Formats: sequence, C-alpha cells, structure tokens
Amino acid sequence: MSERARWELEPGDAIADGRSALKRLGGGNRYEVYLAWDEHLFSLVVAKLLRPDHVDDSRALRELSEEAEILDALAHPVIVRGFDAVLEGPMPHLVIEHLEGPSLRRLIRRGGALGLQQLLPLALHVAGALEYISHEEMVHLDVKPDNIIMGVPPRLIDLSIARSLERAATTSGPIGTDAYMPPEQCEGNSQGLIGTASDVWGLGATLHHAVSGQVPFPREKAARDSDDPEVRFPQLVDLPRPLPDTVPAELRELMLSTLEKNPAERPTPGELAGRLEPLVAELPRKLALSRRAARFG
Repeated sequence: MSERARWELEPGDAIADGRSALKRLGGGNRYEVYLAWDEHLFSLVVAKLLRPDHVDDSRALRELSEEAEILDALAHPVIVRGFDAVLEGPMPHLVIEHLEGPSLRRLIRRGGALGLQQLLPLALHVAGALEYISHEEMVHLDVKPDNIIMGVPPRLIDLSIARSLERAATTSGPIGTDAYMPPEQCEGNSQGLIGTASDVWGLGATLHHAVSGQVPFPREKAARDSDDPEVRFPQLVDLPRPLPDTVPAELRELMLSTLEKNPAERPTPGELAGRLEPLVAELPRKLALSRRAARFG
C-alpha cells in the first residue's frame, strides 16, 4: 500500500484563521486528526482534516459535509460535539470536541477485561445514546471500542459513517469495522436491514470484547483480505466466543441477545437500557470507572 499523503503540520502551524495545530493524533484513509488550539473557543479541540490528496475529491467533501450536519443535529451528553466545519479552502476540516481519557480499546489493551462495575454503567450510557440517535432517525454504524472514550460519562465518537435511517436502508456494500459489524452490514445490506438494530449489535460486540478481553468472533489475520465473506466475517456463520464464567446469567443472556443474527430478534437500545438499569442499581455506589480510566489518560 502506498504511503498516505500527510499535511506534516508542526506545532503552531495554522489550520485556519485563529486555529493552529498542536500535535498529530492519527488518521485514516481520507483524514488526518490533529489536536489543535482554537482562539475563538479559547480551548483545545480536535481538527479532522481531509488529507492533501482528497481536498478536491467531491465525494470526500460531501461526506465531510454530511458528518458536519450530523454533528450539528445531535446533542446528547454521551455523544461527542462538533463546533465548526470548514468545507472550502486549502484545508477542509471539522472542529470536534477534545475529550480527555483513553479509548475503551486502549483501556482493554493496557488493563485487560473490564469488571462489572465499569462494564454495566458503560453499557447503560451507550445504550441510552443509541436510543437517542434512533429517535433522531439516524444510525451510527461504527460502535466499537476505538470509538468510545472512557470518562464519566463515557462518550461515543466518530460519526464519519453515521447516516439517516432512510439512507442506511439503501446502503450497499460492507460498511463499518469488520469485528463489530452485524451480518446485515457484512452482507452489503442486500435486504435493506441496516438500521438501529445494527448499532445494538455493534454495542453487543463491543461489550463482549470489553468483558472478555477478546473480540467475539475471532479470525485469522489474513482473513481480512479474503474474497469469501464467511472467512472475512466469521459472524455470518459462527456463534460468538463463550463469555467468561464471571458474567452473571442475566447479563449473559442480555449480551447474547444483542448478537442475534436476525436484526428483528435483538432488543432495541431502549429495551437494552431498561434491562441494564436494575443491574446498574445493584452495583456498589462508588464506581471505579474514572479512577481506572485516569491511569491510562
């Protein structure tokens, strides 16, 4: 694979008027992400820039604009906020809230599987956010450990492939992150089944990973490039990896229900939250979430 084009911004370099780069945080195929300082907000922010070789790409610009519209439309305590969108000029980018704390993936990688005192509040918060998103007639489509920042409350980030339920129903081709995609996303949505239940699967796969320390549907490394969907996406044919014995029976049943292959058999986010609430209420009052997350921040 050829090296991706990069902006190579140094600390203090201007991204836009009153907005300067501080540190590169990462990126993907089309984007680079920088920690930045915004003079108007007088705050640290995250700048999500189109890569130099994509600034004239009409599709990339359209998708950046769509993400900006979704960020502008959503306002929820567990969903990252967007503050600005610059869609013209030499550096098209979004300005997104900077969140302190590690991602759930980093927390698992550094500290191992989560205990119930962390897992249950996390599950309840994100289920609530997904219920809200469904009320707004949208779908996230990429719920995974990388896209959850662990804080109090945890925050769901990265709306780059989020879309309206209407548009999701007509989406074709695999979309999302392989290990956390439900069958309908893996199969290219041939029957128009992508919707809110798809986000429930993503949350279920994420929680399974969080409580077990491993993805629920393991595969060989080379499987990512396979032309056989059942090799690339073992969730199409396999049952999820068994949950640890430490997971209580009621929670075990609930988590497995989120991974039903048929979207109609999964609980809604609201139903999931309703069944999680009494489990959270039974936890000790002092939760370890913020203390442990702070160790990896």
